[in-house]
Amino acid sequence: MTNTVTTTATAAADPAAAAPDQAAADRALKAKHRAMWASGDYPTLASDLIWSLGPRLVDATGIRPGERVLDVAAGSGNVAIPAALRGATVVASDLTPELFDVGRRLATEAGAELEWREADAEALPFGDDTFDAVVSCVGVMFAPHHGRAADELVRVAKPGGRIGLLSWTPEGFIGRMFAAMKPFNAPPPAGVQPPPLWGDEAHVRELLGAHVTELSVRRGTLVVDRFRTGEELRDYFKANYGPTIAVYARIADEPDRVRALDDALAELGREAGLDGSGRPIEWEYLLVTARR
Repeated sequence: MTNTVTTTATAAADPAAAAPDQAAADRALKAKHRAMWASGDYPTLASDLIWSLGPRLVDATGIRPGERVLDVAAGSGNVAIPAALRGATVVASDLTPELFDVGRRLATEAGAELEWREADAEALPFGDDTFDAVVSCVGVMFAPHHGRAADELVRVAKPGGRIGLLSWTPEGFIGRMFAAMKPFNAPPPAGVQPPPLWGDEAHVRELLGAHVTELSVRRGTLVVDRFRTGEELRDYFKANYGPTIAVYARIADEPDRVRALDDALAELGREAGLDGSGRPIEWEYLLVTARR
């Protein structure tokens, strides 16, 4: 027993010995994230619900013709396409290239030209000081290690370049949806932080503050008028949204827990105002802009 404990302690204290295990764990985690976002139909959800957020972020970041722009965790392009239509040279990057086919089609239909590139937000395959603007709309917030992702956003921006981020707040509807799903989900691996923290001003200032200037933060709301009832909203997310699909898949063999999650998500919709009347509800986000 003594020998076993000594060997384990030595390996844990030796970064070179621990690194391969950590790298393998990170690869497995990223593969899981990629599969999650490839499930369901995120491009449909993006078009149905959040497409208007893209132009808002483009406006807030001040993207201009001729600038080089990186969209991190671009999905199907709700920021990248409007940025390209402004005349910028745009790279749309995402961990999940399965989303790009729809993005390419939407770009062609809109008359936009841009590059699509598979990329991990925590290890971007671009050089230092490359882009005039680095943006992400409800995207980089889902990278598991917030500090790594924030450092990459800063690294690839040119000195004097801008960073623009739009993230769901913990207090807003999507933040509360993640809180409702948390008891049914697996505990996160050590070091992984919850996505809605990117919608907390203090957290973002801690991530970026020492590396940027002119950091500006404001809250906004997205008006959503697609759903009449909490049950309708719940079923839409069960069919289309990767994180919701993943939670239901985890508890699929536990009917009592499935019913409990069904009830929790439907109640969340009712609490937000989905009472069958057809009136819209609001989803809160945090909009951050800064200059490197």
